[in-house]
Amino acid sequence: MWSEAALVAGACFVAGFCSGMAGFAFVLVAAGILLHAVPPTLTAPVLVLGSLISQGMSLPTLWKQIEWPRMRFFVGLALLGVPVGLLVLSRGPAGVIVGFVGLLLVVYAGYMLARIALRMAPPEVRGSRAADGAIGFASGILGGIGGFVGALPAMWSDIQGWPKDRARAFMQPFIVFMQALTTVGLALAGFFTMQSLVLAALATPALVLGTWLGLRAYRVLPAQGFRVVLLGLLLVSGISLLV
Repeated sequence: MWSEAALVAGACFVAGFCSGMAGFAFVLVAAGILLHAVPPTLTAPVLVLGSLISQGMSLPTLWKQIEWPRMRFFVGLALLGVPVGLLVLSRGPAGVIVGFVGLLLVVYAGYMLARIALRMAPPEVRGSRAADGAIGFASGILGGIGGFVGALPAMWSDIQGWPKDRARAFMQPFIVFMQALTTVGLALAGFFTMQSLVLAALATPALVLGTWLGLRAYRVLPAQGFRVVLLGLLLVSGISLLV
């Protein structure tokens, strides 16, 4: 029990720091550490609760910057995608879809990091309501398959060249809404056992500290530094989905 608690706390510290600095990737980073040693039935509720705490710590500062009409549309399409993801998880090629998204993230992040290294200007891509809907729906599908709700919105905000505050005000509320829905689903399915709740409680101090340090790092990061961190985490996220 105590060895699991120490591992969960360490993973939540690292994931909280990454999430605080980039605004997403808590679940992907923590899962990449924990799923090799802790059963998924224990990690799922811990990661969802941890993601809610980590994202919620900075959400109040972003509240006035949230583009609510866009957010409502995006979340609505994502909710429609969740049942599709659950259906794919139970009957379809979920591994193939997750692998494809992982490959997409690796190719995209690698390409953009190469452009930065070569000092090339990022490509200009303009968003649209149809594209928002497609990304939102696809994010919902990934959420239904495995809770991977943050990667595509992060890539979508980056490819449009948004400033870091606008990107966070888009990614974080979406992740919070989707993880809140996931929390309800896990609770109704009986995943919140005494053991998982104890692990989550023991990991909370490390999670809060990691997120706080990540938020401090975010505040001093220049725009280009934030973009490198974002792309680096997208690359790591893609690799974790492929492994």
